[in-house]
Amino acid sequence: MAVKLLLDKAHIEGIRYYDTWRKNGGYTAVEKALKMTPDEIVEEVKKSGLRGRGGAGFPTGMKWSFLAKPEGVPRHLVCNADESEPGTFKDRYLMEFIPHLLIEGLIISSFALGSSATYIYIRGEYAWIPDILEEAIAEAKANGWLGKNILGTGFDCEIYVQRGGGAYICGEETALIESLEGKRGNPRLKPPFPAVQGLWMRPTVVNNVETLAAVVPIINMGGEEYGKIGVGRSTGTKLISACGNINKPGVYEINFDLSVEEFIYSDEYCGGIPNGKRLKACIPGGSSVPIVPANLLFKTAKGETRYMNYESLSDGGFATGTMLGSGGFIVLDEDQCVVRHTMSLAHFYNHESCGQCSPCREGTGWMYKILKNIEYGKGKMSDIDLLWDIQRRIEGNTICPLGDAAAWPVAAAIRHFRDEFEWHVLNPEESQTRNYGIAHYADPREVVA
Repeated sequence: MAVKLLLDKAHIEGIRYYDTWRKNGGYTAVEKALKMTPDEIVEEVKKSGLRGRGGAGFPTGMKWSFLAKPEGVPRHLVCNADESEPGTFKDRYLMEFIPHLLIEGLIISSFALGSSATYIYIRGEYAWIPDILEEAIAEAKANGWLGKNILGTGFDCEIYVQRGGGAYICGEETALIESLEGKRGNPRLKPPFPAVQGLWMRPTVVNNVETLAAVVPIINMGGEEYGKIGVGRSTGTKLISACGNINKPGVYEINFDLSVEEFIYSDEYCGGIPNGKRLKACIPGGSSVPIVPANLLFKTAKGETRYMNYESLSDGGFATGTMLGSGGFIVLDEDQCVVRHTMSLAHFYNHESCGQCSPCREGTGWMYKILKNIEYGKGKMSDIDLLWDIQRRIEGNTICPLGDAAAWPVAAAIRHFRDEFEWHVLNPEESQTRNYGIAHYADPREVVA
């Protein structure tokens, strides 16, 4: 059985409310943390090996250690709850059903970072969840876990919930900060980094919901024990949002030694693909990570078993691998059209581009228009190479990673499914009535020596 650190209490009736959370061990991590020094808490997070669960996978303890501490200048912690990555919904689950886990993680992290004013910036489309968070914050404050002089330690902390306007770009930390300040959510040039000049030009740490929730079990069990769970640099557990052509979509907490094949086909997790269909492809980490065909999903190019962790999924680089990303696991069966899916993603990124950088502003629109022509039987063979050239000119040439997020799905689709694009061009009428099918995407690949 998989170890559960975040969802271990999710099944308990009433766990959303303070009394039930407290009766089941809630806020013991805060009691323990407030008897430690802030530096000791940061050290425990470093020992744990916790990596950012929002997609980047950067070591959390190291990020915390970068925070500047100029004398007399306030510092801030911001929780990034702007979960807008298509295919990702695990943070929503935590906030909706286990809000006190996040509040507890925020209190501990705020103490460690010296933040007396901490913010939760939440996606605008999650219209009902801010009320749940506000209720949990009020309960925590009424019971002495927030406010002035918490537990007599002299530590003051308030948590504020800020609703976003529904912009994907505000998931990027500097765009989030701009929006939180009341400005248009455009990413900032870095440096300076938020750890030096963030919210209101004060030192700021921005962390994902799941990342901050994971601080609770780290403090409860100790960083070293947490670090023993997992594989290599992939420590602890990970929440996965599973959707697409599977029998059991939902949020799962996995261990990093779980194979991709077991995750898709075991009854404990996704339960296989409906109607006896075959697997065609998968996007394992949210819409911005490279799509991979079935014959590269379960085995690496070297013929080794592929596991649900950062290192195994990225084995082979973008040529034959992908990324764990935010954990938005999207499964495509044999009836799905890669061209149509890629067009849909290109439309999304074009719509969500802030327009600040011309490669992204113009390039995402061009990619969408070209893909739309190919999908609807108006494409030319030269369009495929043009698409490749456009995505290459976007990647790495923008202020924030949205340009990369838009380019990578297009690049991977052409890299692995070029024959499907060519079929659309060569068979414009037939492509309107049926999909290309699974072709050779599930056939065994030759093992690279």
